[in-house]
Amino acid sequence: MENEIPAVNRVDVIRDKLLAMQGQKIRVKANMGRSRIVECTGTLVQAHPSLFVVEVEGRRGRIARQSYQYVDVLTGTVELFDPESGESLFGPVEPAE
Repeated sequence: MENEIPAVNRVDVIRDKLLAMQGQKIRVKANMGRSRIVECTGTLVQAHPSLFVVEVEGRRGRIARQSYQYVDVLTGTVELFDPESGESLFGPVEPAE
């Protein structure tokens, strides 16, 4: 079909990949607006139908849970990286044609 969305730009592809990565370390770079960018490394603990949860060790050894939506990964607001190599898990976001 001509109007089919490319596999790279589909939320279900992102969700399936993250479901397979549960329990693994990932690095998250999130644009929180107003020139505020948050970068952290944590463990992907849960992947729900519309969002995923990352556990991050905070100050004084406290564990914080942060949740992000798959749509934010799709739009580029949230970027996910391999903590070892630094490679992007989903590559550059390309607009759908």
